[in-house]
Amino acid sequence: MKPLVLLVDDDPFLTDALKRRLRKEPYTIMEAHSGEEALKVLSEREVAVVVSDENMPGMNGTELMARIRIEHPRVMRIILTGNASLENALKAINEGQIYRFLVKPVRKVEIMVAIRLAVEQYKLREENERLTRLVKKQQRLLDRLEREAPGITSVVRDEDGAILIDEPPREPKPAGG
Repeated sequence: MKPLVLLVDDDPFLTDALKRRLRKEPYTIMEAHSGEEALKVLSEREVAVVVSDENMPGMNGTELMARIRIEHPRVMRIILTGNASLENALKAINEGQIYRFLVKPVRKVEIMVAIRLAVEQYKLREENERLTRLVKKQQRLLDRLEREAPGITSVVRDEDGAILIDEPPREPKPAGG
């Protein structure tokens, strides 16, 4: 399934232009024209990346990103603004914990690379969570096996590190001796 990228801007011409720029990328692209509309999409669909304008009526981009950070923490967040200031950037970073802060007009390659890297980061987080769940499941299985057959998970090795089969576990050597 293609990762979903949500474009949020109160100007439909801008979201249409961004969709055209991204049409050949391997993503499903959706758009929302307000923070509230974006939150509705996020509650219904699994979104990998949100690219939001900062200056929107109602809920601005930083407020939206702060809500997404709390309600959908796995989603990668990018702010795209025409009114860049140090204050806005710091607020977006601190409150929304955004992945990138881009300034309009943004070059096609810049937005494409930012989204591509955000999607990769999203996929890495998903894989990390999957592997963590697998390791925990395997550890529970090993713990159960050890309770049912004490010593079954012990490994005895010779001096070269080869695993010895049918050898009873040895007492550990005292430290320093």
